[in-house]
Amino acid sequence: MSHDHSHAHGAERHLPGHIAAALARAGQATDSAGVPWAGRDLTDSADPQHQFENDNGLAVPELDSAVTEFITSAPPSTAADIAEAEQKIVGALARARVFVPVVAELAEGGLGEHGFAEDKSSDMALVWLQAPDGRKALPIFSAVDRLTQWHPEARPVAVYAARAALSAVAEEAQLLVLDPGCNGTFVVRRPAVWSLAQQQEWTPSYIDQDLQKSLDQIAQNEPLVDALEISPGRGVTSHSSTGTVLPGGGAGPEVLVTVHVTDGITAEQAQLVAQSVARKLGETQAFALAVDTVELSVARGPAMF
Repeated sequence: MSHDHSHAHGAERHLPGHIAAALARAGQATDSAGVPWAGRDLTDSADPQHQFENDNGLAVPELDSAVTEFITSAPPSTAADIAEAEQKIVGALARARVFVPVVAELAEGGLGEHGFAEDKSSDMALVWLQAPDGRKALPIFSAVDRLTQWHPEARPVAVYAARAALSAVAEEAQLLVLDPGCNGTFVVRRPAVWSLAQQQEWTPSYIDQDLQKSLDQIAQNEPLVDALEISPGRGVTSHSSTGTVLPGGGAGPEVLVTVHVTDGITAEQAQLVAQSVARKLGETQAFALAVDTVELSVARGPAMF
């Protein structure tokens, strides 16, 4: 993913108001609806850019433990392995303080009387990333040193991860990227970002039984389809800096939907069936909300699940 914090790339010159408001409330005991931030005992600071008094800048223990376990995990062998790892990271983020990077940008300036550039005023802007597929992503860091190693000029701002997710959604960013540039970078995909922002529990789509039921209903209305099977997609896993396969944290494709078609149909019929299934998946609200990115595969014969 690439940095994006300059005007040429479309970033806001000013720190958006809703982000400033979120940071202003970051150390309080409750959210804007009065719901307690369970397990969050850090208090307010008078510094508006750093809302956690006596914060040591280290990763909070639960998140640090989840990240360490993620990095040192054996390569996944089942969907349950991936789901367990991803849910631990997202669950820890739901209760964690993280750091978002902001940078100073020249808002107004020019040449002084001696021909030197004068910085009359500056603004603070969030640093954004661009995913390989072009989507906007917000980098977050579990610890200050991980942020400064990634971007030495950025200033770390402490905020609850749920607040960072809320700001990302408001800015139409679909991804959070935890600890980019580190050994185990973890991408929090859109459905999990939305769950964090709403302080709701997240279930990975590839093990979601309610989602499988929605697929079963679609299959029942397709006479040439024996079953629709959901499983982790090729892009749900990620890689460490040394190339080790990690159980989750990938940017996608997140889900593989296998269309098991009836034996004996032609290749043209199979293609038409796949197109029909793809269209119906797009029209199914539960699927659209729960799945970030999807790939479709056609298989002949009965499903093996």
